[in-house]
Amino acid sequence: MSELRGVLDDLLAEGLSLDDLVASLPESGWSTMTPAEGWTIAHQIAHLAWTDDASILAATDAAGFQKMVTEAWQNPVGLVDEGAEALARTPPAELLARWRAGRTAVASALADVPAGEKLPWFGPPMSAMSMATARIMETWAHGLDIADALGVERPPTTRLRHVTHISVRTRDFAFQLHGLTPPAEPFHVALTAPDGSTWTWGPADAAQKVTGPALDLCLVATQRRHRADTALVATGPDADKWLDIAQAFAGLPGPGRKPSQ
Repeated sequence: MSELRGVLDDLLAEGLSLDDLVASLPESGWSTMTPAEGWTIAHQIAHLAWTDDASILAATDAAGFQKMVTEAWQNPVGLVDEGAEALARTPPAELLARWRAGRTAVASALADVPAGEKLPWFGPPMSAMSMATARIMETWAHGLDIADALGVERPPTTRLRHVTHISVRTRDFAFQLHGLTPPAEPFHVALTAPDGSTWTWGPADAAQKVTGPALDLCLVATQRRHRADTALVATGPDADKWLDIAQAFAGLPGPGRKPSQ
């Protein structure tokens, strides 16, 4: 099995995991508010469906996607939210069916991207592998918002490896978003995986380090938890700053979540 196929299988599995949370919701349940201000469960699924559509366009119609990017620059804050708002008004059964079809179509479209080809995106261009990883990150993060809204605990899985990877890879992007010069030297990141193993990035002798649970870095980099509510430890001022601004998703810097106390 190719490496890309393995990532796409994890993307489909992450979608199914979230599907299990919402499939049996009564229609009234879709209007439950989530921790994202102003967003219901319907908004969360609508956002995933909208972004899946954008991913399919990027993988199959570069010119069409470029038109979407042009619209995004004209309305950098509102375009994504407006897309979610419009789809959230769709009847729940129809919205669920659309999201199911879209996430399957994303996996098919990315599987057909020629090796080495870069796909346009709202941030830097991405390979099919990177885009699949980004879709896992988005699905997991918005799924967490839904789980929080429903009061459900979602046990972390080894699929978080993809979320931690994109969190580490977007380090320089996060600094640039805040008008800061990215650190010249790599960090050493050592995280405890859900299965008890250790995932690492960067040289072990790096002066700047981040350690802790993999889940916690995912929570911070997707801005679902404040770093103060995690067990992450930063060694060095640059690593410490990174945990304040980490952002694994494209777009303008988000407000993040406030600490619980």
